[in-house]
Amino acid sequence: MIPGNTGMHHFDEIYPFSAIVGQELMKKALLLNAINPRIGGVLIKGEKGTAKSTAARALAHLLPEQDVVDGCIFGCDPADPTTFCEECQKKGGQLISTRKKMRVVELPISATEDKVIGSLDIEYALQKGEKKFEPGVLAKANRNILYVDEVNLLSDHIVDVLLDAAAMGVNVIEREGVSFEHPASFILIGTMNPEEGDLRPQLLDRFGLCVDIEGIDDIDTRVEVINRRRRYERHPLEFIGEFGEEEDELRTRITRAQGLLSLVTISDEMLYMIAQICMDAAVDGHRADIIMMKTAKTIASFNARVEVTEDDVREAAELVLSHRMRSQPFSDQQMDKDKIEESIQKSQQERQQPEQKEEQTEQDQKPQENTTPDGSTTTQFAEGSPFKVSQKPLAQPRRIDSFKRDGSGRRSVTESRDGKYVRSRIPDRLTADIALDATIRAAAPHQKGRNGDLAVKIETSDIREKVRERKMGNTVLFVVDASGSMGAQQRMTAVKGAILSLLIDAYQKRDRVGLVVFRGSGAEVLLPPTSSVELARKCMQSLPVGGKTPLASGLSKGFEVLLREKMINAHTIPRMILISDGKANVSMGSGSPLDDVTEVASHIRDSKIPSMVIDTEQSYIAFGLAHKISDAMGAKYLKLEDIKADTIADAVKGI
Repeated sequence: MIPGNTGMHHFDEIYPFSAIVGQELMKKALLLNAINPRIGGVLIKGEKGTAKSTAARALAHLLPEQDVVDGCIFGCDPADPTTFCEECQKKGGQLISTRKKMRVVELPISATEDKVIGSLDIEYALQKGEKKFEPGVLAKANRNILYVDEVNLLSDHIVDVLLDAAAMGVNVIEREGVSFEHPASFILIGTMNPEEGDLRPQLLDRFGLCVDIEGIDDIDTRVEVINRRRRYERHPLEFIGEFGEEEDELRTRITRAQGLLSLVTISDEMLYMIAQICMDAAVDGHRADIIMMKTAKTIASFNARVEVTEDDVREAAELVLSHRMRSQPFSDQQMDKDKIEESIQKSQQERQQPEQKEEQTEQDQKPQENTTPDGSTTTQFAEGSPFKVSQKPLAQPRRIDSFKRDGSGRRSVTESRDGKYVRSRIPDRLTADIALDATIRAAAPHQKGRNGDLAVKIETSDIREKVRERKMGNTVLFVVDASGSMGAQQRMTAVKGAILSLLIDAYQKRDRVGLVVFRGSGAEVLLPPTSSVELARKCMQSLPVGGKTPLASGLSKGFEVLLREKMINAHTIPRMILISDGKANVSMGSGSPLDDVTEVASHIRDSKIPSMVIDTEQSYIAFGLAHKISDAMGAKYLKLEDIKADTIADAVKGI
């Protein structure tokens, strides 16, 4: 054991980077960011227990030293006056340079806005009666690595602060009489488990690189992981010493690559290749192109070369495009290496024959006249040539209007007395919910000029109230008939397609989703309500089918789940979507199965739970049972054939 440190958390902080078994792509992405911070950070996505956090924390021990202004809390670069803080600007040429190691600054999930952006130094203000800025996490992260574990669980207002600072490289504070700004240029490293929820697209695109990791499925390697951890816990210092030489070599390699980076060149041929890959991948904007270029140059420097090769571009594409290729939620994010190879070959062919291509294009775009049997002529245009057509509006897809939303339809944030304290403000009337911290900060600079015997003299103008916010979101519960009457492969495929489209809408609205399945003799909660709609999709893919139809049990179980959700979170809006043909044949007691269904449906209606029934009945003789159930539930009724899987995501306005 290390003297004075017996906690397991300390073990995770000093675990050697080189001792992490497997996950080579993750380690490569971290090293590239250490060499070239301008890449823009990395997002590590993977299931729990795959060494995501351990690798990010272990990186700190590999980071090389850098020149900083001595005594500067922001660690300004003495060689770059354009990024100086106010204090360093005032000192001018009187700056003293020193060297410090880069470090990993962690952002707690529960961090308040004051702790992140900084605030007034209350102690100084009370003692001196003057204003002084107290730096926050962003100040400490300047020219370092900002690490956020479970980044997908960050509060929205904290995410907005990070986005602003990451985009501008500056943190601007305007609050409580304090006006201040400081440099905030950092490498953003985030880890997340996709099963716990998705990441906001705005934040996702900010990460330069992204890697998806999974647990190791090779038994010998898994045993090696166990043995290394066991050796580390028994004798930490000895274990660290085993990898000392390897760590030193890796640190030297990073330092050498940093010095070589400015000398690395990239040819126009490689730039065209990068642009071609990004175009074929259909990524949005140009960030991917630029980051791929920077990553390719960094890979070359890491491999002790001064010119970017095709292999460097190929490797960079795998790291840069994985989180940018997805145009629709739930589509496969795995890199299609064959497609990348096709793009590379396409780029090479076009660069080899540019003149022939231009001549051929001009020839192809010339209109060609063909003679018809009646002697007239028609003009043909080659594919891809400019051609104007009369514009007619497309037919509007069917819309589902039973569930309404306000505004954009996204999950809203509303002020609530029992919500989370996020900021303070000047009250417009007398309030009991006083923000004591903000009130003291407002009063602190004025203590010298006020009379009284109190330790802190507060006037009415100093009073600040707490602003509390709570998310208002929907809980969408799918109640799915998986009985034998749904066993036709074609029908169940259509049902899954419809549910997937509904899940896409739920993904866009940041709703919680759950899944109840009924078949055989009862119903089960296949997926409790969760913010991870990706997990719901996986449950649907493996949905078993067969047996009788206990429809009443399915509705009852779904009703029970939504009531429990309402008890846990009074601010959620429960929604139920029943997908069935309505042919119940299992009762909950001694009565008729259909009577049981009607009774449960009426309870759902009386509870004012918005609902929808999608009728899957497909036969020449229609019984219309699902329609009757929708009437009893007070639900919106739709037939399965009315729903097109490829258009419903646009049609659904509020699930």
